[in-house]
Amino acid sequence: MELFSGLLSALGLSGAAGLNAYIPLLIVGGLNHFGYMHLNAPFDIISNPFFMVLVGLLAVLDFVGDKIPGVDHALHVAGSVINTGAGAVLAASQMGVADVPPAVSAVLGLMVAGGVHATRTAVRPVATATTGGIGNPVLSAAEDAGSLTLSVLAVFAPILAVLGLLGLAAAAYSLWSKVRGRRQRI
Repeated sequence: MELFSGLLSALGLSGAAGLNAYIPLLIVGGLNHFGYMHLNAPFDIISNPFFMVLVGLLAVLDFVGDKIPGVDHALHVAGSVINTGAGAVLAASQMGVADVPPAVSAVLGLMVAGGVHATRTAVRPVATATTGGIGNPVLSAAEDAGSLTLSVLAVFAPILAVLGLLGLAAAAYSLWSKVRGRRQRI
């Protein structure tokens, strides 16, 4: 049962990192720091106060920058490495307690976070073009809220986090199908 729970938690946290790398890192770090979660070494560095302050500062910069058209695109390019890396680390930190090799879980986390982040990066230019950039702050806030929700669910109700990820995937596919259908008509 621990393996299944660890897998679901790893999937949820890596998906959340695909939306916003900093929120799940801060949640997992805070929970470990205050004793509500246990992270094995070397992943316990996530709860180091200096690391958490650095991640917090980056989170504030990302939160503000992601609301500004143009700046958000630059952040998404950098996020290709940051978000996927955070997803890999978070997945490995959760699966390590279930005797799954960290490298295997890191690859899984990298793929999930990378897929979520790639979808997010593909949607943003469409939102910018169709709303003249006005929709970017709304979309960014929704991504942040989704990351927060997935992070909390991944820790406390992992199955709901995975169901949420599946819902996001279905919504992204539906949106992609509609956009593709419009392109073919034009």
